[in-house]
Amino acid sequence: MTAFAAVDLGASSGRVMVGRPADGGIELTEVHRFPNQPVRTDGRLRWDIAALYRGVLDGLRAAGPVSSIGIDSWAVDYGLLDAGGALVANPVHYRDARTDAAIERVLAAIPLPELYANTGIQFLPFNTLFQLAADPPPPTAARALLVPDLIAHWLTGVPGTEETNASTTAMLDPRTRQWSREVADRAGVDVGLFPPLRRPGDPAGVLRPEIGLGAVPVRAVGSHDTASAVVGVPAEGEDFAYISSGTWSLVGVELDAPLLSEDARQAGFTNEAGVDGTTRFLRNVTGLWILQECQRVWGCRDTARLVREAAELPRGPVVDVDDARFLPPGDMPSRIAGACRETGQPVPGTPAEVTRCVLDSLAEAYRRAIDDAVRITGRRVEVVHVVGGGAQNELLCQLTADACRRPVVAGPVEATALGNVLVQARAHGVVSGGLADLRAVLRRGRQLRTHLPR
Repeated sequence: MTAFAAVDLGASSGRVMVGRPADGGIELTEVHRFPNQPVRTDGRLRWDIAALYRGVLDGLRAAGPVSSIGIDSWAVDYGLLDAGGALVANPVHYRDARTDAAIERVLAAIPLPELYANTGIQFLPFNTLFQLAADPPPPTAARALLVPDLIAHWLTGVPGTEETNASTTAMLDPRTRQWSREVADRAGVDVGLFPPLRRPGDPAGVLRPEIGLGAVPVRAVGSHDTASAVVGVPAEGEDFAYISSGTWSLVGVELDAPLLSEDARQAGFTNEAGVDGTTRFLRNVTGLWILQECQRVWGCRDTARLVREAAELPRGPVVDVDDARFLPPGDMPSRIAGACRETGQPVPGTPAEVTRCVLDSLAEAYRRAIDDAVRITGRRVEVVHVVGGGAQNELLCQLTADACRRPVVAGPVEATALGNVLVQARAHGVVSGGLADLRAVLRRGRQLRTHLPR
């Protein structure tokens, strides 16, 4: 039977999913899940990339025979290899504060309006450009690989840089989809460390013999997890907005070309490469990370109970979830309390009250992002699709429908893995057509919930 393995690496866990064509649609099965626990070494917060790779191998062994493998992960972070292919150091976590001192220096060389006009990327302190400028690779570094490309390289021995993830680095020209060497040079960054670009669907090598799973092809997919998630949005037509809701919330619309206006920059929108030459015009919104950190502080893993209790409460205070105070790990309930005091609002006390505050605040941030996207692009948005883990949160989806004044279609939760599998299946000849055709396959046999605004 034809089957495709989707390796999906998230900020808190990784998993390997197997997708199989069934009844005209895609049947998806999780075969292995493993934790992603950052480590602090040498004063830096880093990803334990070796542990992630072991989890990937365990998952591929559990998957059984597959026709190909695709890998996606979060964006911006990278590993450095020496001339012999050895890892120089574990990749640094994007929440590490190492870029603080370099940002001012880079922006003195390339003012923000000019940087945006050349890359289309929303200013975020952890953009790859700033990471490389803050922490120049040592002389022993011969190659830089973004996280999914690093895993693919270890699996196959073939280096490459997939373009949807490359677009998040603030070093890719969104019009040509080639590296902007001028931007890199002015920032003092060697973009030549990255291997040649490849597109979703391109071959990325075959598994090395020593892995012991046969010569299974690895395919480039939308290796930025949001690029795969947007493929996995079960939309009909073009008049939709999407929210890929997880640790981060990516809120936007799909365009045929980048929009590099000063209005777009000031509104905090980014132009990231999508599958099939599309542009993901979106705003990065701090997502369920805030609630996850609250739960860590409380020692509470029962998200469903917190949401049920929050649903029984009236609307309370609202905070700006994109306030920089909410970016690093820490005592999130205290930070929320501080933000409420500063704005003259009641301070939420119980975990249920804090949860309600977080979810109301997220819904408001989603509304602002969608309203701004409609204003800037002139696109109609008739429906909002929420995919990813946040699609399971019925209260968040209902609050989003209320705030956005539009129906919200929730699901699929596994949009990223489904988008990953669909790109592989098309490259294998199992499905055909453009994104609309892939999304039609996705809708078959899949139950979705619709929340109407109240």
